[in-house]
Amino acid sequence: MFRAKASIAIEQKAVADIAGCLDNTDFGKAVEILSTAPRIMTCASGSSGIAAKKFAHSLCCIERGAMFMPPCEAVHGGLGALKPEDVMVMVSRGGQTAELLPIIDVCNKKSAVLIAVTENTDSYLANRADIVIPLKIEKESDKYNMMATSSYIATIVLFDALLCAVMEETGYRREQFALIHPGGAVGHMFKSEETEESV
Repeated sequence: MFRAKASIAIEQKAVADIAGCLDNTDFGKAVEILSTAPRIMTCASGSSGIAAKKFAHSLCCIERGAMFMPPCEAVHGGLGALKPEDVMVMVSRGGQTAELLPIIDVCNKKSAVLIAVTENTDSYLANRADIVIPLKIEKESDKYNMMATSSYIATIVLFDALLCAVMEETGYRREQFALIHPGGAVGHMFKSEETEESV
């Protein structure tokens, strides 16, 4: 139980540390560009990829055209979907992930806006990005400091902060979400509210 409680405490601190990222000038720039870009693509590997995929889905939920592009698909023609006016959000804690390096080059050559989320602000990714949002991870929560635990949670929290800021920037309304979410418990809730209003 000690190790489990320690994990929670470490991840709580990682979440609190993300607040410092919001003071970064590039965070505001990212909100602005994500609010206006015609299309958004996210890309990352491993646990960062899972976070990036969730962010793309969340952006779709607020009617921002987004898609997750797996690195393996990106380098086999998938980047044809990326246009000069589009945005690529790329996550790499170390900023040197081998699978991402050729994708970074294509983004630059196609003049797409590249937003980097990384802890290494002197990395290949950061140096070639238009916007850099720095992560700050003191340590992972497992005893060997090697699993994507705190870093994964911190990335999700950062993306959620961006999402909420974009919702505010675009004036996103609850009614818009109700229209595109007719399924599941959330859809049932909206339908129940509509029934009550019509009575």
